[in-house]
Amino acid sequence: MGDVQPTPGQTVGPFFHDALRYAGGPELVAPGTPGAVRLHGTVRDGHGDPLPDALLELRQADPAGGVPRSEGSLRRDGRFTGWGRAATDASGRFHFTTVEPGGVDGGAAYFALTVFARGLLDRLFTRAYLPGEHDAFLDGLPDDERRTLQAVRDDDGSLRFDVRLQGDGETVFLRFPGHPR
Repeated sequence: MGDVQPTPGQTVGPFFHDALRYAGGPELVAPGTPGAVRLHGTVRDGHGDPLPDALLELRQADPAGGVPRSEGSLRRDGRFTGWGRAATDASGRFHFTTVEPGGVDGGAAYFALTVFARGLLDRLFTRAYLPGEHDAFLDGLPDDERRTLQAVRDDDGSLRFDVRLQGDGETVFLRFPGHPR
């Protein structure tokens, strides 16, 4: 048979936005809940075009900075689990209804986001810091990169956080020990 060579990696999907979403996925709290905030934005590719078939997962602390210990979000049963999933629409937009996180152990407050999209061999990790938050990691970045990790408060009180996968204004993505990216 000779020398057998592995085939190159291939992307999966695009099916995330259809196969993995579920009713209530982007609603970590019910709309109208006291203290509820809308986190929203647009996912764009390297050319700046919106991605209509991306999926984002959100993980966050509660308003007091506590890390929820109730896992799972398919059946929240009124519990705040700190986790949600949102698909982008035809214009690449997404949204979550949640509460603003507190900083864990006195650290900066942020939403941890995971991005799944066509063309990616693996998921991407990033953070959306609340306006005005700082930590050693964020403060150590050049201004143009730091801006890609900071949510902006809109006039209606919602938080806007756009994700750019490549190119000018590319969002800063994180690498974790033991993870391939």
